[in-house]
Amino acid sequence: MSARADDLDAATAAFTQVRPRLFGIAYRMLSSVAEAEDLIQEVWLRWQTYDRSTVASPEAFLATTTTRLAINVLQSARKRRETYIGPWLPEPVDTAADPYLGAERGEALEFAALLLMEKLTANERAAYVLREAFDYSYAQIAEILSSTEPAVRQLVSRARKHIAGERRAPVPAAEQRELLTAFLTAARSGDMATLERLFTPDVTSLSDGNGRKGIARTPVVGAARVAKFLLAISSWFWDDVDVRWAVTNGQTSAVLVQDGVVYGLLTVSATSDGIDQVLWLVNPEKNKAVPVPA
Repeated sequence: MSARADDLDAATAAFTQVRPRLFGIAYRMLSSVAEAEDLIQEVWLRWQTYDRSTVASPEAFLATTTTRLAINVLQSARKRRETYIGPWLPEPVDTAADPYLGAERGEALEFAALLLMEKLTANERAAYVLREAFDYSYAQIAEILSSTEPAVRQLVSRARKHIAGERRAPVPAAEQRELLTAFLTAARSGDMATLERLFTPDVTSLSDGNGRKGIARTPVVGAARVAKFLLAISSWFWDDVDVRWAVTNGQTSAVLVQDGVVYGLLTVSATSDGIDQVLWLVNPEKNKAVPVPA
């Protein structure tokens, strides 16, 4: 085998080893499986053609390349989302096999956290993701972002304050599944009293359909209003829906199947006070990433 082939094999091995982490960074930055996969492919192409003899740490080089590309892609993605019809929600990612998607912890992965991170600047989001999910040091993050340690500490601090200020701590995964199961039972039967007991007073129902026919294009807010909305659709919506279970973004989701085809994905986020978000992901383009359990 030639030296060139040996070098390419070594490059492939180095990339493969850290790919889960690279995807985890890209997904948390972009909230899109498809965009994250495209970005990782671009990182691979750059790694193949780069002068790797100048790289002291492949892992650091690849993480830096991924993060910087993700910042650029995020800025253009946000402009595209300005023309999105109705609420925009993150594209679900299957975390059944890798609960943390290559990270040290499952931080910055739940739908509620990703939605809050949309309000951060691209650099704040990058610093927060690298610190909270992947446990990078402030010095490492400063190098990745071509910044300084004090500046990075400020970025992380602002991101933490924003997210903590907007959201109380989520319930454990087991409790979230119990609440989702109870919610589905009540929603299918139109049991308004039970639904209102499950909800926080300011619960919000968000439906991401990008203009799909019959999908609410504005948020429904408040326990009574969300319960009434669910009562209104209970007489017809659930008749031909088969509910299956999946683990997406580290939490349980209900995969809604009609005639053997995924109609969408439904999940809830919750705090100790109850369900605070009901999320309907019914954009057919995003459904492609939804796992379909047997």
